[in-house]
Amino acid sequence: MTEFGDFISALGEFGPYQKWLVLFLSLPLLLNPFQMIGQVFMVVDVPHHCDTSWIRAIGPNLTEEEQLNLTLPRDADGAYEQCSMYSPVDWDLASIMVYGLNATEKCSNGLVYPSAQPPSLLTEFDLVCDRKDLNDISQSVYMVGLLLGAMIFGPLSDRIGRRPIFLISILLQGLFGVGTAFVPHFYVYMAFRCVVGASVSGILITALALATEWVGVSSRPKAVLISHCFVAIGQMLLAGLSYGIRNWRLLEIAGSAPMFALFFYIWVLPESARWLVTKGRIEEAKKVLQKAASINKRTIPPGLLEQLKPETQTKSGSTLDLFRKKHLRKVTLIMSCTWFAVSLVYYGLSLSVTSLGLDIYLTQFAFGAVELPARFCCIFLLQWFGRKKTQGVLLLLSGLMCLVITGIPEDQPMVTTVLAIIGKFTATASFSTSYVYSAELFPTIVRPAWGCARCRRGWRGSWPR
Repeated sequence: MTEFGDFISALGEFGPYQKWLVLFLSLPLLLNPFQMIGQVFMVVDVPHHCDTSWIRAIGPNLTEEEQLNLTLPRDADGAYEQCSMYSPVDWDLASIMVYGLNATEKCSNGLVYPSAQPPSLLTEFDLVCDRKDLNDISQSVYMVGLLLGAMIFGPLSDRIGRRPIFLISILLQGLFGVGTAFVPHFYVYMAFRCVVGASVSGILITALALATEWVGVSSRPKAVLISHCFVAIGQMLLAGLSYGIRNWRLLEIAGSAPMFALFFYIWVLPESARWLVTKGRIEEAKKVLQKAASINKRTIPPGLLEQLKPETQTKSGSTLDLFRKKHLRKVTLIMSCTWFAVSLVYYGLSLSVTSLGLDIYLTQFAFGAVELPARFCCIFLLQWFGRKKTQGVLLLLSGLMCLVITGIPEDQPMVTTVLAIIGKFTATASFSTSYVYSAELFPTIVRPAWGCARCRRGWRGSWPR
């Protein structure tokens, strides 16, 4: 009986057609780091204090230093408190200067930031003091979007096709990404971020499906890891973009608008021939297979094309199917723990770029640069040592780096950053290995269900702490 893999072998497992396809699928991934990590550069901490202009009514000639000295308490280090102020009183200026103020309260009239500071997410929506946690919450809302995207777009890609879901996801990411730059309230910002997260998930799921279904089995790890290299390049671009554009609204537009440049995908992106076969659309499948063979300068024998028949098993599996069989249940639990651990380390390091003590833009560039060799090394490590040993060693090294970092004194930012870069290298390699390993361990029928379950574990592991 002829299998679909025979047609891929006939037209070429990784010829020019597949290479162009992987390139097209990878271009949107250049912006993936911006959506995942870009917010870190929009909430960089800046000096701030309570607005105490009430004292100007009784002391209009006070200098700024005198005003702050009279109206703001100091912390143990002698610096002005950033989130509290002396309670306003109905005294004259002389009495305040003689007796001073004692009662304190939280900022009641807003906050003051450096006047030369470009508009940032932090300063525009006051993400400090009591509202500081909203930053982490918004990042978690983005992760929820990733989960919802996996739950919605995964099954939809099986029902209506990989190509339309990929195109819809690109459109949504462009629209809501640019729309985020014009939101008037932070809660609207979080809602838009959730939709962007869902669209990113749709792109990742369908890109992986299209790449693996058009490429031969022996070349699939190479195709997946090459596409991951674009994520690394995107991280380096993010460092330069965020350094050059400090206005958060302009940064949002710059990081999202390029999606609209991919509108030509409507004419060049093919549907998965395997998916067409499973849906009984044999004539369409023959056309795309012949086109691929033509570009690869190969010929599919007419007799082989005549054997192209609809696959008998077309029903997609559910998440429950992952736990019905003993072996599959064991694999699911082990890979779930693996994804939780690698997501915790990878996203934990990626989102902590501002807390390592060195220049955040150079650190981000280094984090992106180290991912390139990590992705390339995976291609050879998986061939030489196999999936299991490679994954085990990488996870061990990633955890070890994180443990060592916790013991480094705060006055050694260089040592901490170097260890974090090493940890990012091993975590990145482990992340890519997990993608390849998971795709090979799970049968095709339950692979979409596993993608949804994987997002749940990854979402929990990447919850900001």
